[in-house]
Amino acid sequence: MSFEAITSISQAENAAEVAVSYVESQAKQMIADAENAGKAAVAKAVEKAEREIAELRRQSAAKSELEAGELNNTVENRKAGLRAAAEAKLTEAATLVVERIVNG
Repeated sequence: MSFEAITSISQAENAAEVAVSYVESQAKQMIADAENAGKAAVAKAVEKAEREIAELRRQSAAKSELEAGELNNTVENRKAGLRAAAEAKLTEAATLVVERIVNG
């Protein structure tokens, strides 16, 4: 082999090493970029999920409060009805007792 051929092969090997090194560097950078993008996407998804959960909790609490108020009103109305019925029966019972005592 001539000296020129050896020099040419040596230069080609050096160029190949530089190209491989460059490609490896690019690949590592692409992997790092992909990992960072993935982490950012996960963080964004977690943040969105936390906001949605907070909103659902707020809506659930508001609905529960409304339903509790409605149930309380229903119970109060039923209690008032039962009290009125009991008072009417109390009046009837008192009248009956008085009649029995008087009529003996």
